[in-house]
Amino acid sequence: MQSSTVRTLLVRGMIAGVVAGLLAFALAYVVGEPSIDSSIALEESASASAHEHGDAAAVPADEGEEEELVTRPVQSTFGLATGVLVYGVALGGIASLAFAVCLGRVGRLRPRATAALVAGAAFTTVYLVPFLKYPATPPAVGNPDTIGKRTTLFFLMIVLSVLVAVIAVIAGRRLAPTLGNWNATVAAGGGYVLVMAVACLLLPANTDAVKETFPAALLWEFRLASLGVQALLWTAFGLIFGALAERVLRPAATAATSSAAASEAVTAGSVPRTG
Repeated sequence: MQSSTVRTLLVRGMIAGVVAGLLAFALAYVVGEPSIDSSIALEESASASAHEHGDAAAVPADEGEEEELVTRPVQSTFGLATGVLVYGVALGGIASLAFAVCLGRVGRLRPRATAALVAGAAFTTVYLVPFLKYPATPPAVGNPDTIGKRTTLFFLMIVLSVLVAVIAVIAGRRLAPTLGNWNATVAAGGGYVLVMAVACLLLPANTDAVKETFPAALLWEFRLASLGVQALLWTAFGLIFGALAERVLRPAATAATSSAAASEAVTAGSVPRTG
């Protein structure tokens, strides 16, 4: 694939990431933000109750409250939109490069199908599998002092998942001539599942247990919203980028087909007739 084509696909991938990010932001604002507001309200209510019972008497008056640098309305609108759009653009660019590498190397799939495959694999490895080990938690659930540790474990799980997935793809391609494409794919997928299951058992668990007083329905509402936002982001990206990529690659495919047909016609015309 020519570098100009890869560059064009990269731009299309970032555009698709922006559009997918806008859709994900809309869903996160409508579905995810209410659960966050409810969690914050619970935290503030618990803090106010502790002050009423004298549990915070030892805290100096000037240290009882920290100045809020970014207000909650800004966090739930401009802050959320900025974060989701930057996330969408970055992952859209990376996924478009992965698409360029995979195109023509994972079977005779059209660009739309390849884009859908890449988006599905990215959602599974980058978010779904790490989410199963370290699910998202809303405010008032985790200990603020362990945010750094929890973030490190989550990103470690992402890196491990992506690395094992890459190894599984390479192994599947090596096994394909011997086992066939289907059997090789099943073997590689099974190996990925097995390795990640062992990793989930060996990696340390999240030590921040959910408080017994925290509503279970609210916790699952937040987690399902988080999962839904990511699913929408990657689904929209796969569909949008697939359509854009096919429009970019269709002229080249048409030109190659026309050139091959012309060469066959010239060859056939140059064969001397007998009889």
